[in-house]
Parts: sequence; C-alpha cells; structure tokens
Amino acid sequence: MASIDIQNVRKAYGHVQVLQDIDLQIKDGEFVVLVGPSGCGKSTLLRMIAGLEDISGGEVRIAGKRVNELHPKDRDIAMVFQSYALYPHMNVAGNMSYSLKLRKIAKDKIASTVAAAASKLGLDPLLERRPKALSGGQRQRVAMGRAIVRQPKAFLFDEPLSNLDARLREQMRAEIKKLHADLKATSIYVTHDQIEAMTLADRIVAMHGGVVQQVGSPLELYDRPANLFVAGFIGSPGMNFLDATYETEGMKLKDGTIVPLPTPLNLPVGAKATVGIRPEHVVLSSDSADLSANVELIEPTGFGIILHLSLHGLPFKVFTLNREALSAGPQVNVSFPAQHLHVFDEDGKRAT
Repeated sequence: MASIDIQNVRKAYGHVQVLQDIDLQIKDGEFVVLVGPSGCGKSTLLRMIAGLEDISGGEVRIAGKRVNELHPKDRDIAMVFQSYALYPHMNVAGNMSYSLKLRKIAKDKIASTVAAAASKLGLDPLLERRPKALSGGQRQRVAMGRAIVRQPKAFLFDEPLSNLDARLREQMRAEIKKLHADLKATSIYVTHDQIEAMTLADRIVAMHGGVVQQVGSPLELYDRPANLFVAGFIGSPGMNFLDATYETEGMKLKDGTIVPLPTPLNLPVGAKATVGIRPEHVVLSSDSADLSANVELIEPTGFGIILHLSLHGLPFKVFTLNREALSAGPQVNVSFPAQHLHVFDEDGKRAT
C-alpha cells in the first residue's frame, strides 16, 4: 500500500475551472471519503488520481512517485465503479482472475489469490455463476474482488453503492468497512451520500464548487463545521439556520429574542450572522417564554419523530425520541441549548 499526495491540483475545461488548487495528503492505509453534491468535482478528482482525466495543473504522487504522465495501468491502483463492468460471458472466477491472466501470473498463484479474495467477500459458492445470475450486491462484491486480487497500492471507489437499494447499501457499507479493516488498504471513496461518508471514513474531504471546504474526521465535521455549506450538508436531518445579529448578551433573532452563547465570539457587536442548531439538539419546551413555532408536518420514523416546523417563516426541524410529540398541537415551543449552537459570520465562515 502507499500514501497519495495531491499538490495544488487544478482541472479546467477551456475557461471553466472544475477543480481549484486541491491540496490533500492521504496516509498509507487511510480510508478517505470525498463527499459533496453532484458537480462538486469529487469524481473528476478521483479520475485524475486514476489517470482517466488529464491534470491541468499541480501534481499527484503515489508512494512518493509523480504519476501525472503515467498511464492508468502503470499507476498500480484498482478502481471500483458505480457500474459493475463485469464481463457477462465469464463466471465470477473468470472476472476476478482476468487481470491476473493478462499479467501472465502462474495458474496456481491465480487460483490461490482468487480463492483468498472470494473467501473474504463470501463469494465461494458463487465462483461458477455468471453475472446475470447474481444480485446487485453480489455483483458489486465481485467487482471489489476483481480489484482486491490485483493487490494494488491503492483502491479508488467511485460511488460503488449508488445502484443498490437502501438495505443492500447498508449491508455493503458494513462489508467495505470490514474489508478495509482486514486489508489495511489505502482507499479513496467518492459519494454524495453523507451517511456513507460518516460511517466509512477515517477522514472526510467535503467539496463544493471544485474547492475543498473542510478536511477532518467525521465527528470533527459534524461537531465543528467550518462553514455553512459543511454544516448544512453533513447531518440528517440537516442543520437548522436562523438569521441573527451578534450582541453582547448573545445572538439576537429577527423577533428580538436573545439566544445566549456559552462564550463570547470574535465578532463586532451588531454584526450579521447565522445561527445553526441540529434538529436533535433542539429542545421541545413547555415554557411559554421560549420561541413559538407552527407545526406543519409530523414524521414518525420508528426510531424517532421529525417535527417539520415553521419558525420566523423558515423551515425548521426537530428530531425527538419522545413519542408524545406525535400528538403535538398546531404550535410548539422550542429552546436552543447554548452548548449546541453554531454561529457563522456574514461570509458563511464559522465564528470563533
């Protein structure tokens, strides 16, 4: 396995900048997830690492070696795509062993390597089947097995679970995580699904508009988002936002309510700001002095309940485990614990 260093990497199509000055160091054996909305440049960056897209500027190094000019086959990486890309006329064993045969590996070595990978992925009973006789999850496991047998320096995953249903995605997430723990393989994983990012990653790279917005552990991005984009993208249901101004007593909302802060911020008094709070941190209150919100929709999820409210004319969500919320009236009172507040300045950056 190997480290991957991305230094000042840029990508442009004509005058259109797709990626801007990407700097990222991925350690040997680390599992890094690139996450962001469609069009943010995450798949383009992955394809540049793989050699499937030219680099407009900057440098990519794998195991300390510059690879900008190397063909994909010479970079010693394996890629797992959203589409399984299996050969329909070959059985599972044939698909997994094909790249080894091209490299003229000895037959007994191929057989032992395929058997070991099949055992890790639970494919032993399926080795003689062709892809059309497999489920979506089984096909994706074969695609991963095909990558594993190559024993590459790094694995690149491009939204590999997007074609699976919710239950299969959950199952495959667990299998990928167990596989990484077993192989200790350097891995870069692209997804737009922040749940996949949170559950799989050692570190998350949040991207938007071709720019890296924040890099950190899943809980670092969840607990201390660097800006409004990361705060709104990470977490489900998403974070609530309210317009406010900074006062010495705390954050002053549109209706004049003062929301206290745990510590003073480095903002001028009267500065415009945005207050954020996650739905699970909002407290349903019986105190009439607290903020009053209109109830628009109640969603029972089984585990908990999501209240869709209107507060200051804006959508506002509360997540609670208290089933008494199912009988909430047309209005509820809410309060915001100071330790769970996030404040962002007028430029959308986290205020400290």
